[in-house]
Amino acid sequence: MALNQIPVTVKGAILLKDELQTLRSVDRPNIIEAIAEARAQGDLSENAEYEAAKEKQSFIEGRIAELEAKLSNLQIIDPTTLNAEGRVVFGATVNMEDLDSGDNKTYQIVGEDEADIKGGKISIASPIARALIGKSAGDVAEVSAPGGIKEYEVLDVMYI
Repeated sequence: MALNQIPVTVKGAILLKDELQTLRSVDRPNIIEAIAEARAQGDLSENAEYEAAKEKQSFIEGRIAELEAKLSNLQIIDPTTLNAEGRVVFGATVNMEDLDSGDNKTYQIVGEDEADIKGGKISIASPIARALIGKSAGDVAEVSAPGGIKEYEVLDVMYI
């Protein structure tokens, strides 16, 4: 993987493309209209709506530029086509047991833009994901947590 490439699952790439499309086709035209309306109110020096609209426009344009740059550097990974011989890799879904509490957890390892802990998606950059990479079912991953070392046994690795 090249240094500037950003790993993302197929679903994550779709979410980024959808956000860019919405920014371009909905948000950008709406803010241009809001700025035009604020301008029509006359004196811009004390016009809070105009200032707020310009600030929002700046944010939207920045986000569009950021998404365009990311999309040009994506490395899209389809977990269903991975053959990592049972090892934990980017895109894999891992079922694991917290050896302290006995709780079972299932997480998919995804790109930073896709991470959603409540949705069972953890960032490749997270300590848990870094500890899991390369492990197979039966292996124990040690994660440095604020309360000390946590141990997770890998129960199953799925490419779904």
